Amino acid sequence: MELKRVVVTGLGAVTPLGNSVPEYWSNLLKGVSGAGPITRFDASKFKTRFACEVKNFDPGLYFDRKEARKQDLYSHFAIAAADEAIKDSGINLEQVNLARFGVIWGSGIGGVETFYKESAEYAKGDGTPRFNPFFIPKMIGNIAGGQISIRYGLRGPNYTAVSACASSTNSVIDAFNYIRLGKADMFVTGGSEAAINETGVGGFNAMHAMSTRNDDPEGASRPFDANRDGFVLGEGAGAIILEEFEHAKARGAKIYAEMVGGGMSADAYHLTAPHPEGLGAIAVMQETLSDANMKPEDVDYINVHGTSTPLGDATELKAIQKVFGEHAYEMNVSSTKSMTGHLLGAAGVIEAIACILTVKNGVVPPTINNATIDPEIDPKLNLTLNKSQERNVDVALSNTFGFGGHNASVIFKKYSN
Repeated sequence: MELKRVVVTGLGAVTPLGNSVPEYWSNLLKGVSGAGPITRFDASKFKTRFACEVKNFDPGLYFDRKEARKQDLYSHFAIAAADEAIKDSGINLEQVNLARFGVIWGSGIGGVETFYKESAEYAKGDGTPRFNPFFIPKMIGNIAGGQISIRYGLRGPNYTAVSACASSTNSVIDAFNYIRLGKADMFVTGGSEAAINETGVGGFNAMHAMSTRNDDPEGASRPFDANRDGFVLGEGAGAIILEEFEHAKARGAKIYAEMVGGGMSADAYHLTAPHPEGLGAIAVMQETLSDANMKPEDVDYINVHGTSTPLGDATELKAIQKVFGEHAYEMNVSSTKSMTGHLLGAAGVIEAIACILTVKNGVVPPTINNATIDPEIDPKLNLTLNKSQERNVDVALSNTFGFGGHNASVIFKKYSN
């Protein structure tokens, strides 16, 4: 069967760099760090006392007070991003078949803040179970996607992908496949996360996964740098409207880019560490290129997973060199996590948005906070260090890897008839 073409017609974002796509993109290009001291709770006794928090977010823009209390923060972020994306797409919901308009959402952890607060309240009581009746519906990982569907009456396929930090990328790939197989016309897809709380910070600290550069929060997320010491926890949401090309064309939609491929693989190696030879990363990029019917030399830019961990960054770049060969030196590579921190299950989609906007605007966002390249990293690679770079980008690839060895990659290309 002939596969349908899939295009991007709407974008939405709530990030540590801004609560809209224009603000997010502007601050990416300026090289702004979203990190700062944690304000959400007293972190003075934690090893890490900073994070990339979403700032100045007002749930009242989307909910009345009663409704807001029924939803976890990760759902608040999801609704805000979805709302922006749907408005940006220009879709008239009264003029489309809502049974063919779905939601596939991702979250690695879901309502962990709700879980923590409810459990803490019970622990300090007299042992009598007094739980909020909305505890379970606020907490479960699929509920943000359900809330989006309910809010807009979207009756197409609706579920949540959970693959740790690859969750939102897996969601985007699934939505892409549903559309190109002719099973739906449109999707709101992406992911959200809100784990900057005692449980999230304490848990990642116990794993020794996060940076403890408390004297320099803004400079702590430093992918590829010889002195990197772990990732910086972020939060937020990203939403993409994927649409079948003829459907978009018929309604005169603006088109940001075309999605042409997605791939998945497993490291099958370790719960948290990448395969030392990058076998999973190599496989997923090769699969994504094959799915897009592209050659390595077609790619102009890669937004890497690049979390600023000692093992992950160098391994991913070596995998890129294996896949792309000499062309690796012709591409731009950057890690926008140097600015946003690591949004866990929402990381992939906001990085996909960065790729889409790079293709559309011809500017590559930088990798900031790099003072000394890790000696294990080839210095001839163009890592787009510290300043954005203008170049024509016809094709951009985004990598996302998750605990458990989950790997997912997507490719977007410049739209043309």
